[in-house]
Amino acid sequence: MRTVTAFQMRNIDRRTIREAKVPGLDLMERAGQGVARVALEMLGDLQGKKVVHFCGKGNNGGDGFVVARLLAQAGAVPQVYLLGKKTEVRGDALENMNRLLKMGVEIEELADAGDISGLEQAQLIVDALLGTGVSGIVRGLMAQAIKRVNESGLPVLSVDIPSGVNGDTGEILGCCVRADRTATMAFPKQGFFFFPGREQVGKLTVVDIGVPEWAVEEEKLTVQTIEGYQIAERVPSRAADAHKGLCGRVLVLAGSVGMTGAAALTSMAVLRSGAGMVILGIPESLNEIMEIKLTEVMTRPLPETRGRALSLASLDAIQALLRWADVLAIGPGLSTDPETAQLVRQLLPRLSCPTVIDADGLNAIARDRQLLRSVKAPLVLTPHAGELARLSGIEIPSGATERIEATVSLSRRYNTVCVFKGAPTIIADDTGQVHINTTGNAGMATAGAGDVLTGMIAGFLAQGLAPLEAARVGVYLHGLAGDVVMARQGEWSLVAGDMVGAIGEAIFRTCGSRALPRRP
Repeated sequence: MRTVTAFQMRNIDRRTIREAKVPGLDLMERAGQGVARVALEMLGDLQGKKVVHFCGKGNNGGDGFVVARLLAQAGAVPQVYLLGKKTEVRGDALENMNRLLKMGVEIEELADAGDISGLEQAQLIVDALLGTGVSGIVRGLMAQAIKRVNESGLPVLSVDIPSGVNGDTGEILGCCVRADRTATMAFPKQGFFFFPGREQVGKLTVVDIGVPEWAVEEEKLTVQTIEGYQIAERVPSRAADAHKGLCGRVLVLAGSVGMTGAAALTSMAVLRSGAGMVILGIPESLNEIMEIKLTEVMTRPLPETRGRALSLASLDAIQALLRWADVLAIGPGLSTDPETAQLVRQLLPRLSCPTVIDADGLNAIARDRQLLRSVKAPLVLTPHAGELARLSGIEIPSGATERIEATVSLSRRYNTVCVFKGAPTIIADDTGQVHINTTGNAGMATAGAGDVLTGMIAGFLAQGLAPLEAARVGVYLHGLAGDVVMARQGEWSLVAGDMVGAIGEAIFRTCGSRALPRRP
């Protein structure tokens, strides 16, 4: 789904009203109809059900008036609180307030949160207090009303956005409504996918209010979410007569003393993602243990440094292995040994196959960032926040806007696909298009999770996906594998190896019948 900022949504609304000549009153009516449908889903039967509506003085409150009218017409019993005076309501919101009053529905002007009553008998709260245009800290009566909503214990349906959440960044503006459902207009707001706002939205429904596509296209939206149905269409299929040599071959350069787990996780994630063959290039003194640990992975002992990391003397052997490989994955657990970093820097300009660079591979490049301009092979970089800052020469990006801008900037500067790992993970390429992941959970904040992702992206690259598509598929399924594990055992005990074991189920859940074995 495409996402919008508050500014972009205002522009789309303006074109729809002024240029497409769609009255704002019609847009408000359609918005209210969409929210009312969600309320019906939540309550099942509206007859006699008490619904408390908290409305602001602006257009968000106007939507709330429409919802109250439609639910009343369907048999519900609305109780409407207006935070402000009726004389302060303007425009389309005023028209819908008057329509509601003409039905005989009382609208109580709320001057003190202590005057709120009737919540004990209600079945649902509709939050129509604040829209996406709010940026300041929520204080006073508004904050008190939000507190009462949250303390009520009732199901909450937010109109367009939970009141108090910044729609661009996901920040909480002092306090906010915790919604069970959010019915948002036309497009999800960008802040819905960034924490802490992401936890306040609840189940999200997008309401079609009839904005024309040309009004959207003129806004040139560049940020979208990654959805399961898109991934299902892109997971590679195997021919019935496929053999391992046709399913992709990956060379993994990873591991050092004390960091063999990273090499193992990356290599197994490649295979679990569907690639046919993997060779792990490992420091020679660590080879024996990796042969025992990795039954399905071929290993190649390579010359090592005194610190038992890959040495510069392994360069020729690695180049020979690259003639066999379709894809290279480099970096997990390589160490920061100066000679290993020099090996990485000498290897990169010689590459011709698609390459995923992670962890210590990125750290080696950070010492000579301009080296990326000399790489002719397609690259996927997978930095976390600190690595991205070092690669870009900036402070660690924190806010949603800064994170998106930093990801796009790095991708454009070096003509790569950049996967900014985090909650959520952000992907960008040199066209400026941004993809926000929608899977994953806090249990994935565990050592080795990034190594699994590196292997998954490399595995999908080896099966023929373009770098951007391999990154999107890998990131989505990586998060879903984490979700599969969390559903079984919770967040606390989730470890990276569990995620490797859940990759197959994540693919099966996404692809459905496509993942079933073929009958002869």
